[in-house]
Amino acid sequence: MFKKIAIVILVLLAAVLIYAATKPDTFEVQRSATIKAPPEKIFPLLNDFHSWQTWSPWEKLDPALKRTYSGAPNGQGSVYAWEGNSKVGAGRMEVMQSIPSSRIGIKLDFLKPFEGHNVAEFTLAPNGDSTTVTWAMRGPNPYLGKVMSVFVNMDRMVGRDFETGLANLKAAAER
Repeated sequence: MFKKIAIVILVLLAAVLIYAATKPDTFEVQRSATIKAPPEKIFPLLNDFHSWQTWSPWEKLDPALKRTYSGAPNGQGSVYAWEGNSKVGAGRMEVMQSIPSSRIGIKLDFLKPFEGHNVAEFTLAPNGDSTTVTWAMRGPNPYLGKVMSVFVNMDRMVGRDFETGLANLKAAAER
């Protein structure tokens, strides 16, 4: 009986590992929101890491979050590093591209609880008296990430945070 159970467990484990191997080598999470404000009012909230405390969904998860700012005061070359509890982990962001009122490209390095190196991007598209803001993150999907994605939907998990952040950004920009 034990032998049959062990064989079933091994077959299931092998099936999960084989299925994980078929997952894509990259991932992307993207959400958009329409904000009733011009891009010129929204852009500074994204382009200056000091402003992220007003809208970022992760800033309030750890009251003792340690923040370090370096490089340029804002825009290209500005750097934000953080270290916090298990909910926010540790990492570093650097603005690599800043096109006023249009696009911000960020190099995003997670250090804890899992190491990951991704790209985040904000695009702002004027739409009458409003602006459509799109927040995207993409990066490599290593084998461990593929295995985790069998059990956890990263798009849903991170997407919820993006939706919360965009709602906070909307509230801040529409004030």
